[in-house]
Amino acid sequence: MADLIPPTGRVHWVGVGRATGSGLGLVCDEAATVLWGRTVARAEARLEELGLAGGAEPRALAPGALARELVPGDVVVAMLPAAGHPALAEVALAGEAHLVCPGYAAPGLSPHARRAAERGSVLLTEVGLAPGVDHLFAHDLVGAARAALGDRPAVAHFASHHGSGKDRPDAFRHHFDRAPHEALTALLTPARVIAEGLPRRVARPWEEVRRLTVGGETFEAHPAGDSLPFVTTYGLPATWRLESFARGTLRPSGWNAAWKPVLAELAEADAAGVAALAERLAAVHPAHDADRDRVVMSVRLGVHTDDGTDWAGEWSLDTVGDARESATARLVSVPLACAVLEVAAGRVPPGLHQATDDPEAVRRWLTFLTARGIVATFRGDGAV
Repeated sequence: MADLIPPTGRVHWVGVGRATGSGLGLVCDEAATVLWGRTVARAEARLEELGLAGGAEPRALAPGALARELVPGDVVVAMLPAAGHPALAEVALAGEAHLVCPGYAAPGLSPHARRAAERGSVLLTEVGLAPGVDHLFAHDLVGAARAALGDRPAVAHFASHHGSGKDRPDAFRHHFDRAPHEALTALLTPARVIAEGLPRRVARPWEEVRRLTVGGETFEAHPAGDSLPFVTTYGLPATWRLESFARGTLRPSGWNAAWKPVLAELAEADAAGVAALAERLAAVHPAHDADRDRVVMSVRLGVHTDDGTDWAGEWSLDTVGDARESATARLVSVPLACAVLEVAAGRVPPGLHQATDDPEAVRRWLTFLTARGIVATFRGDGAV
């Protein structure tokens, strides 16, 4: 691995969509920041909306413009849709810069891992809400359990869920503040989990809904995506036999019943049918300016050692948006800002990373979030 290219302290935040929230202001407070939008006017408008007029230099993301402004050690923040992240990684690596993005590393960024390490660049991924905050919670739980129990043989259960929706759900239990097609496609994507000690494929995630209590309130939860790679990501000891391991989505109580007609149609739809269903749902259940979103997350770990010792812990958070900013924008952009400032300070080594698994960094990042109003609750010592 090459030595880290020294960060310059200059940040290029690329993208001005809804997830570009108050975290941008935290970056502007600490680093010389350039905000890249489709046009200068759009970048200026987003700065004005966030109360940051004059806090960053607005730029238009014309072809080649970012590459011309990069100098070695700058930090590029990828706030474009995920499909645009590999191209930004190419630009960053060519300019000997660093890249931070809130989305998943695979598959678009993984091929750049070796190149980044060899050049001394950082590719820091999965540092938003989920993925992001959930990783911090998981690493903290695994570290706490190992500190209490060591790595002696044990059976372990792990579950990580989060969801967003209206703070006061209507009868449909959902509104669409972004393209419904994305949500429907996610439901059609098979999930992989560990259940009863064995890997299991769930073809239709909505058929695996179960009740889950978080903070005294009952939700509905179902698996989402491929959970299995995260067994390695979270560093669970090989001596712990995983009885269950799942990452998934939280829904308001009553979601499954309210969505039965939608799910029945979804199960039989082809690509054109999914598109038509998405168009209808967008028209009937749109988000409104007066809506306030709510984000709930729960990450749990339970361990029972072969010699009879139990340990359990849960991190949870419950955040509601306000007139200034949605909960989702806050919970994506503030953790992202923490990650950007860590890279700008030279605290992240070269190569590709999924958030951080360093115990000291995990505590530092969680402290950063708490100090900026993202308050999570820990319940442990068998309280879960």
